[in-house]
Amino acid sequence: MKKYLRTKILVYILTFIFAVTIDWLIPRLMPGNPILVLVSRFSGLPESARVMYSYLTKAFGLDLPMWKQYINFWVALFKGDLGISIYLYPKPVLDILKSALPYSLSILIPAILLSWFVGNNLGAIAARRKKLDSIMLPIMYFLTGAPYLWFGILLAYFLGFLLGWFPISGAYSFSLRPHLSWLFIGDYLKHWFLPFFSLFIVQLGGWAIGMRNMIIYELENNYVRYLETLGVKRNLIRKYAFRNAILPQVTGLALQLGTVIAGQVTTEVVFSYPGIGYVLTQGILNQDYFLIQGCFLFIIIGVLVANFTVDLIYMVLDPRVRYSYGGEI
Repeated sequence: MKKYLRTKILVYILTFIFAVTIDWLIPRLMPGNPILVLVSRFSGLPESARVMYSYLTKAFGLDLPMWKQYINFWVALFKGDLGISIYLYPKPVLDILKSALPYSLSILIPAILLSWFVGNNLGAIAARRKKLDSIMLPIMYFLTGAPYLWFGILLAYFLGFLLGWFPISGAYSFSLRPHLSWLFIGDYLKHWFLPFFSLFIVQLGGWAIGMRNMIIYELENNYVRYLETLGVKRNLIRKYAFRNAILPQVTGLALQLGTVIAGQVTTEVVFSYPGIGYVLTQGILNQDYFLIQGCFLFIIIGVLVANFTVDLIYMVLDPRVRYSYGGEI
């Protein structure tokens, strides 16, 4: 296990350095100048705009050579400083992400976990019952093929606009301020439901199809036939098949949770939900280098932590992994 962990940690450190370097570089390859976007607010005062442009360029360190900007980026990063947002100047990027993160997590974690649990159970049941499978499979293919954007717009139109059951934008009513009360909690849940439900329904199909296909594959395997010849009960065989089939689904779940920080950008944009996906979109539209870097940094860390968690789970669930590093097989 020590050898396994040392190897994995080294790989993840190198991956982190490479990924963060790309994260720093890509915004700077975008066409345009983010300072000009900020200074455009003073377009009616050309002299003030010139002074502000010179000042802000130096303040953000964009007048320095690229190699020096890169070194300063890593120095600031190790200090926990993600910079100042250009778009929301002078607000620190870390403060923006802290305020947006709870909104993304409150939608995506329940949607992913619930869709994973329900989808895997539906897929396992469908794999054993042909009549149910013939009905459920087309529905699940339709759900998994439905784009988040399209499905979110349909839900907003029918459940929000036509029926008026749920609000279609924001995380809470503009007349309220976040505070602990039943009034605010009820209002928050009404705004929360449509983004959550759109993600849950679309992801449900993929989990169900994946588990259904894996169960069918496992039941056709040689070890199942061998167990059948030994007279092992069918229910016990299905338990073995389910345990083997769940491994790829665990991998998928961990990877989904790793990208949870990014949010589902299209869903958050459709419902104007103030999560990190929405913040990232605003950063890209306004060429905010530091806000884009901060959002993608959260995504990188989430994905790497998720992959490392998958490796640890596999080491526990699959003895072949730990035995291979111990030289036993």
